[in-house]
Amino acid sequence: MQEKSIPVVDLFAGPGGLGEGFSRSNNGRNFEIIVSAEMDQFAVKTLRLRAFFRILQKQAEHLLEGYYRFCAGEKVNFTEYPYQTYWEQASNEARQLTLGNSEDNRTLDGILREAKISSQKSWVLIGGPPCQAYSLAGRARNKRNTDYKPEEDHRNYLYKEYLRIIHDYRPAVFVMENVKGILSSNVDGKKIFHSILLDLSDPDEAISKSTGVGYRICSLVNNTVFKKGMSPDEIDPKDFIVKAENYGLPQARHRVILLGIREDLAVMPEALQESARISVNDVISDLPALRSGLSKEMDTQEAWSSAVNNHLQNLISLSSQKVELKQLNLTLKELRKSGIPKLNKGAVSIRKHEQAITPNNVLSEWYSDSQLKAWLNHETRGHMSSDLLRYFYVASYGIAYGQSPKGHKEFDLEGLSPNHKNWKSGNFSDRFRVQINNRPSTTITSHISKDGHQFIHPDPLQCRSLTVREASRLQTFPDNYFFQGNRTQQFHQVGNAVPPLLAYQIAGIVKKLFN
Repeated sequence: MQEKSIPVVDLFAGPGGLGEGFSRSNNGRNFEIIVSAEMDQFAVKTLRLRAFFRILQKQAEHLLEGYYRFCAGEKVNFTEYPYQTYWEQASNEARQLTLGNSEDNRTLDGILREAKISSQKSWVLIGGPPCQAYSLAGRARNKRNTDYKPEEDHRNYLYKEYLRIIHDYRPAVFVMENVKGILSSNVDGKKIFHSILLDLSDPDEAISKSTGVGYRICSLVNNTVFKKGMSPDEIDPKDFIVKAENYGLPQARHRVILLGIREDLAVMPEALQESARISVNDVISDLPALRSGLSKEMDTQEAWSSAVNNHLQNLISLSSQKVELKQLNLTLKELRKSGIPKLNKGAVSIRKHEQAITPNNVLSEWYSDSQLKAWLNHETRGHMSSDLLRYFYVASYGIAYGQSPKGHKEFDLEGLSPNHKNWKSGNFSDRFRVQINNRPSTTITSHISKDGHQFIHPDPLQCRSLTVREASRLQTFPDNYFFQGNRTQQFHQVGNAVPPLLAYQIAGIVKKLFN
């Protein structure tokens, strides 16, 4: 007899990274997402399409060919027969809701009541309240705003919408994710993380000033536990930081993840199991090579090749004049031997020999889908020719020295310095950063939606920033995960997501608690 799936409620869901990990646990048999609540309309479109895909996998596998035709660019109307019923189910699961808005809160409550979600049922709450107010970058921006008052920023208190659901519906387990900056964030002279620990461990006291069952807040990397009645000073907040690169993910992503267990349940979680490190090359090297676009001038293959070749020749000449750049000069000369390739700006069809099989066999199975007929979200940005010079330099430097050049001192060649009045201040040492082939990537953030300067592809001959598909590979989204919206909106979704492969490992730990 097949065990019944455990219901999952996903709040502040983004494009669904946490939900994807839970829904793939045991081939989709362990957990079932009841609702994914997200305020961003484009992320909701991505959530809905993914929910539709999962529903077809479970209920109407013969109709999946419609999904793959849609991915290949065909017009397929999912609101009509034979897809209509399943599309309606997906629309009921993926909801555009702004938590904290009274009407949307009532809508969410109605969904949970209809699903009979309560303390009498074994269910899981997951999600990550928006992090802009907690992130170091966000706080730096706020600091420059003389009118900014953290106690008046509602984003600092969105975790209380998550807390309200815990208080009212008592999940057996919850998983809450946020940026590392939350550990040092202060509001009204108090550490926000201390308040979160106290509130989550004792939701009755936090909301209704009453006494009730609390939660043990557990670390996923060691045996640290915060319990109701404890002081936050008794534990080291850093014990709740999960470093993704230690757990088989190709990205150095450090996030605070809290695992809450209702204290009337006599179970304790295992820790995440460390595994071998996965590199950038392991997960993007099999994707089709692409050239960047040329912005603010004629964008043709010939014009691009000419611009890149001129930059290469220029860098060879300039680097030959500096003894300390001898290795870079040798690298550039080797690249010249290869020649500037003829490349497209986007990859559409998947030829048989291009099936998504990466050098890492474990992640190959995670990413690939033999039914895909197209590469999804794998198109390049356009860059100004002056930035192409910088990209070629940075990527070549990465090959020569195994690291990205930092700051104005390592950008001391003619034409490399950007027209930025604060360039030499030291605040922009990573303004242009290449991802190093044989290491995990740096953290994929939502900033990738603004420009690609901090996410430069390691191959100088492609001379570009990462595509959405490459960024989503580094975030461990499978290749059949189709991000909706324009490219900026897609990048924003990927940068804000929880890596599905990490969520999958957490889901395995949570399932053992129920066992």
